[in-house]
Amino acid sequence: MDETHTNKFNTLTHISITVAIVVTVMLFFLPACSGGGKNGKVNLPNPDSIPDLVTTDVNTLISDSGVLRYKMITPEWIVYMRGLSPRWIFEKGIYLEKFDSLFRVDASIKADTAYYYQDQKLWELRGNVHIKNQEGVMFDTQLLFWNQNTERFYSDKRVNIAKHDTIFSGEKFESNQQMTEYVFYNGAGNMIVKDIQPVDTTQTKK
Repeated sequence: MDETHTNKFNTLTHISITVAIVVTVMLFFLPACSGGGKNGKVNLPNPDSIPDLVTTDVNTLISDSGVLRYKMITPEWIVYMRGLSPRWIFEKGIYLEKFDSLFRVDASIKADTAYYYQDQKLWELRGNVHIKNQEGVMFDTQLLFWNQNTERFYSDKRVNIAKHDTIFSGEKFESNQQMTEYVFYNGAGNMIVKDIQPVDTTQTKK
């Protein structure tokens, strides 16, 4: 075989190998791209299932309309910006401080789990929810919603309010955003006076 035929043979062999590789790769990826062969459609991930941001050990200040409004501390902050329901998720707990117009803390909020729905500007606080207002009054419940559009807190679950030496307890609770004006709508609340035990000041700490 002369040199010309040898070069043609090598070229054809190279082309055949290249085509074989391309065909093999296409056949390998075709089932994955065709969604199992149904109508040839590509199955794309649901945007609601893919977080845009996951941040850990968060300690940050949050502004609203250019004004400093909140301090947020959380072990994990998951953000979904796309899909039908843009939201923040705090599955490992959250602590919030809300500032008034003079940048004083007018409420502190803790919860085991929290969800913030951005379009509605709605917080859903779940599990051991504790709020303390500027007057030192404590609010405890297992479920509380905070609508920032209407500037209201509300809950259909039982809420305990510890004020001075008295505990108020009831359901269907609603309050203003400062937690200073609140009401129980169903009339199932009751009042419990705490038993105050005298402190023995004669004993020294060991």
